[in-house]
Amino acid sequence: MPRMLKILIIGLALVYLVPLALLYVFQDRLVHLPGIPGRDLTATPERIGLAYDDVALETPDGARLHGWWLPHGEARGTLLFLHGNAGNISHRLDSLEIFHDLGLEVLIIDYRGYGQSEGRPSEAGLKQDARVALDYLLDDRGRAAGQVVVFGRSLGGALAADLAAERELAAVIVESAFTSVPDLAAELYPIYPVRWLARLSYDTRAGLARSQAPVLVIHSPEDEIIPFAHGERLYDAAAEPRYFLELRGDHNTGFLRHRQIYQQGLDDFLDDHLGR
Repeated sequence: MPRMLKILIIGLALVYLVPLALLYVFQDRLVHLPGIPGRDLTATPERIGLAYDDVALETPDGARLHGWWLPHGEARGTLLFLHGNAGNISHRLDSLEIFHDLGLEVLIIDYRGYGQSEGRPSEAGLKQDARVALDYLLDDRGRAAGQVVVFGRSLGGALAADLAAERELAAVIVESAFTSVPDLAAELYPIYPVRWLARLSYDTRAGLARSQAPVLVIHSPEDEIIPFAHGERLYDAAAEPRYFLELRGDHNTGFLRHRQIYQQGLDDFLDDHLGR
């Protein structure tokens, strides 16, 4: 074989194999992005006129988590807020305002390695963090499971679905969520055998399929990060009663750009499964 052909083949192999190796080794860092836009808290609910308490939670493996408890004087129910894979709780003030307007008291937490929470993110760790947060509502706050709604946005949707598969809840809401990490990765990197290499699962679809709680799936056809088809598949996987709220706009701001439709859809769903 001519020397130049060998060099070309080796070069092409490296071009293919180096990114493949990086995808395998750095999966956690590609999925968990606590440093984007940053771990520092940029504001508190006081900025939008809401009272809150700082909450410290201890996980079974020793991680100390930080969160906010937002009370409501006339709460129709309790919501556990599980955010996406980037940023921290201070970047969710718009959502906290919406849920307060909907008559919900809210617990929002930062996962390990996010915001002021200790530790390093991992799939097993984040699932444990979500369980600890729910236990706090049930045990420390004394809330009945039948009055707790778990809300998960994007990556948080997988955690919400996982909780709904394990516990009896009033309802579960998954917004702009993927079916699973391998499914999404296969679409993003079609030239690589990512399903064989995936060490992360975050299987939202499997969690919803096992859940008996009422489910609201929210997604936008204009979502540029997680394709609309993922939302449709999640809806198909969920048991009745199930509902689908179609938004417009992009992954991160669609719910704000079309807040009236979004908030009315949430209100209707909560009316059915919490009452006023």
